[in-house]
Amino acid sequence: MISEPDHLVGFALFLITTFLSTESHRGDGSQAFPRFIFSFCKDHFMNTTGIDKSRRKALQQLALTGLIVGCLPVISVQAGHHSMGNNTKSLRVITLFQGATDTAVALGVKPIAVVESWREKPVYRYLRAELQDVVQIGLETQPSLEDIALLEPDLIIASRFRHQAIAPLLEQLAPVIMLDQVYQFRETLLQMGQACQREQQAQWLMTRWQQRVDGLKQQIQQVFAGHPPTVSVLDIRADHIRSYLPDSFSGSVLTELGFAWTPVSQQAAQQQKTVSIRISNKESLPVVNAELFFVFLRANKASVQQHYQSLQQHPLWQQMQAPRNQRIWQVDGVAWSLSGGILGANQILDDIQQMLLEVAA
Repeated sequence: MISEPDHLVGFALFLITTFLSTESHRGDGSQAFPRFIFSFCKDHFMNTTGIDKSRRKALQQLALTGLIVGCLPVISVQAGHHSMGNNTKSLRVITLFQGATDTAVALGVKPIAVVESWREKPVYRYLRAELQDVVQIGLETQPSLEDIALLEPDLIIASRFRHQAIAPLLEQLAPVIMLDQVYQFRETLLQMGQACQREQQAQWLMTRWQQRVDGLKQQIQQVFAGHPPTVSVLDIRADHIRSYLPDSFSGSVLTELGFAWTPVSQQAAQQQKTVSIRISNKESLPVVNAELFFVFLRANKASVQQHYQSLQQHPLWQQMQAPRNQRIWQVDGVAWSLSGGILGANQILDDIQQMLLEVAA
């Protein structure tokens, strides 16, 4: 006798096979039948009880198959053009990296799902008010494809840096904006503004950004008498320091503001093609020597605090320019390193504004 689960599997396979054999999935109604199959599979398989683990896994995979068999369009940033049709309804957007989540909020788009934050879990504090009740779909490095499928998004925002390996699977679930990096907030803003039908808001944010940058550049020139100081951005961890370079998230903001970088930082950025360097021993501290330090602690842990205290007590640290002249500014690591979006970048400008006021006082 055929069990009920086996009967349901057979019926679902019949639906999928019938769909694939029809010509309708190549026309304008390509998504209607897959969504129907998906709904059937979701209702019958995702909450099954009384089935052994291996059978349950197979059924859940079949439920996912019910959606991904559809042929959905793909959006590529490399092409520079996005075709979302003329639909002006609210898009069901899923963001798969922190900068995309930040940008969505800035654009007035509430995602239906986001990945978990690196700190202040599950969502950074500065975004919590706007992201209440938003679904979590795993880590940025390993988002749940099953959860994404169940949510039936209209658009997925991902990054080649994080998600190149799963790009073909994502592209079967919804149109995908695949940005190159997770920290290039200007590109993220412009591409998401276009894809989410928020071009005017994106342009307003960029205009406001440029106004703030231009104003701060003038203040920096005045405060430092036309000679902007060299800078280092130091991420203190339990067993090493991560020094961020000009092309990093916060580094690009400081560069745009007109701050200078030491020859060591410039050389590392050019030769190693990286956004940060690792300082593993105190003897290498002179590598980060600069006139201004922006420092943050990677985690609120005793081991990180102890490491920072030991650095401050070391003679090589005390001999560097910023410590010697008391030009060390402790900043928020979420804003300066982990946020990755236009809102986080504006928080960096806030910190620079405060620093200038204190220096000029």
